[in-house]
Amino acid sequence: MNLTESLLRWYENNKRPLPWRETRDPYKIWLSEVILQQTRVTQGTNYYHRFLAAFPDVQCLAAAEEQDVLKLWQGLGYYSRARNMHHTAKEIAELYGGIFPESAAGLKKLKGIGDYTAAAIASICFNEAVAVLDGNVARVISRLYAIDTPIDTNSGRIILNELANALLDSSQPGTFNQSVMELGALVCTPQSPLCADCPLALSCEARKKNEIGKFPVKTPKKPPTIRHLNYIVISFLQNKEEFILMRKRTGNDIWKNLYDFPCIETENSAEVDQILELCEKQGLLGGFPYVVRNVSDEYIHQLSHRRLLAKFIRIDAREIPATKANMSAVAKAQITELPLPRLIDRYLATLL
Repeated sequence: MNLTESLLRWYENNKRPLPWRETRDPYKIWLSEVILQQTRVTQGTNYYHRFLAAFPDVQCLAAAEEQDVLKLWQGLGYYSRARNMHHTAKEIAELYGGIFPESAAGLKKLKGIGDYTAAAIASICFNEAVAVLDGNVARVISRLYAIDTPIDTNSGRIILNELANALLDSSQPGTFNQSVMELGALVCTPQSPLCADCPLALSCEARKKNEIGKFPVKTPKKPPTIRHLNYIVISFLQNKEEFILMRKRTGNDIWKNLYDFPCIETENSAEVDQILELCEKQGLLGGFPYVVRNVSDEYIHQLSHRRLLAKFIRIDAREIPATKANMSAVAKAQITELPLPRLIDRYLATLL
């Protein structure tokens, strides 16, 4: 039995009963692939069901308001995925008549669909003989052939892609691609792989060399950028109801089109008096009397390449403050209806 046959037999006996494996609908496959990028299957499955309930087909997603898409996405992070997905749904609905392109090359013309996602959709839904290359597949292939080239370089990806396509069963490419990904997820894991359960163990070069831990090779990571965020939580009463000033993020920085509070970013940790002075200079606190109610402990929020250190300064305005561009007064009870970064959601849990 060759490697391909061994892998397919293993997959048939060990695959998880995941909901997107019950369909060849390209919308549902695409949705699952976008959600599962940088997301664990257990968490992603819940979002998959929620999105299908809210947007059962690509036309429904295309017709949705971006704010509703972002709110449903809240908690998954990497919000550019949701924005790109919404943009692509509109493109498919308006330019393609709601029909997905049936080739990987055609799919890659759509925003947010790269090599991996295009190969997954094309092979699973349209039986195109093209191999996928995600983190799980890269790990399996790099260990199987003991590839010394870092997998996160262009040359490494070219090598791995050629080897993945050489292994591919062209008669059932979708099933084969899923089998390699499943092997990486369940057996050939990053830490403590279950080599005794692996159908490819006897052919694995890394195992023969007793160097499983060496592979896959990656280039050294750069230390994360540290950003100090000083949020100004301005609340006031209007007709006996409490309102809080919220800011919609419109720039191309993190969390675009999500809502947070007015913010002063400093190069280093700053004292409250320094932050309030900067607020005065920037006009955030100008023109109305206020008192500082409290200052939060520091919140740490880790992103892939950034480490956010945030504190929240709660301010009571004694008059209704004038709002600046991209800011609006939101009733305290309605804030959670907005799409919010996880960091803001964490703070609100102590406030609401």
